Parts: sequence; C-alpha cells; structure tokens
Amino acid sequence: TGFGVPTFDAVGTPIGTKYIISGGYFMGAYKDKGGRWYVSVRYKNWLGEPSRKTKRGFTTKRDALEWEREFLQKYSGSLDMTFNSFYEVYRNDLQNRIRQNTWVTKSSIIEKKILPYFGEKRVRDVKPVDVLHWQNVIMETTDENDMPYSPVYLKTIHNQLSAMFNHAVRFYGLPENPA
Repeated sequence: TGFGVPTFDAVGTPIGTKYIISGGYFMGAYKDKGGRWYVSVRYKNWLGEPSRKTKRGFTTKRDALEWEREFLQKYSGSLDMTFNSFYEVYRNDLQNRIRQNTWVTKSSIIEKKILPYFGEKRVRDVKPVDVLHWQNVIMETTDENDMPYSPVYLKTIHNQLSAMFNHAVRFYGLPENPA
C-alpha cells in the first residue's frame, strides 16, 4: 500500500506519478521527450545498499507500471508474481548450480510444457486441482509422431513442476507444494 504524488515537467504538465510504498520502494512511471514511458525504481539490493533500476521504451503507462510491479515482486521474493516471473527467479537461483546439460533439459521442459499452462497464473494461486487439470492436458498431448507421452516422460515433466514448487516452499515461503 502507498500513496501517489503527481510529478510535473518544467512547464507544469503532469508527466507521471511517483508512488511511495511501504518497505522503502519508490516507484514511478514517467514520459520521456519522445512520448515513450519509462520507469525508475529505487530499492535495496541483497547487500542492503540502495540501488536504482530504470527501464525505458514502454508505449503505455500501464505497461511501464506492470513491468515495475513484476520487478518489485521478483526482487522482494513475493509469490504474488506470475509463474513466468518466478521461472526467471528460479533460473537465476539454480542455473549456475547444476550442470549445463541438466539445465538445458530442465529449462526445455519448463518452457514447453509448464509455462504455457501456468505462465500467467500467480504462484500463490496455483492449487492442487490446477495441477490435476494440467496433468490431464499433458496426458492428452502427443509427440511429433502422434504418439502419447510415455509414463516415464510424464513423470519427468511432473518432477520439474514439483521441483519449482519445492524451491518456492524452501526459499520463498510458499506454504505447501501443490504438485
């Protein structure tokens, strides 16, 4: 929760709103001279030092604020982020800890089989029934030869989803693994 403070250019034209949020985050979307929107976020990095992140080139204020919200959710470790955003966090946490070939296999399964279904859903909102529906969809899917996936491959796909949720439970405070 926070409050908005309008910001103006030198002539007095409103160009954006800066939001002051509890926890010390400063958010704002601004219009540049070319008519594009950009965001500038101040936050504390993992060392507790103040840092700033700027992202430019948004066509709408809504897009800029959406990116900013996702950035802050990823950075704060909040599980209100989408599954797509959590995958980026998961990748940053895990990619350098496992062998490259293992990561290539893992990321391929996640990107092709898991993210198309769960990508836009918030991590916190995934329920066991959602996993059950996803499993039914995956079980009906066929490979390029029109053959159903083998039970071993289906288990491998499920294990990747479960590993992601276990990571969220262990390190980010998800109450339980819905998979």
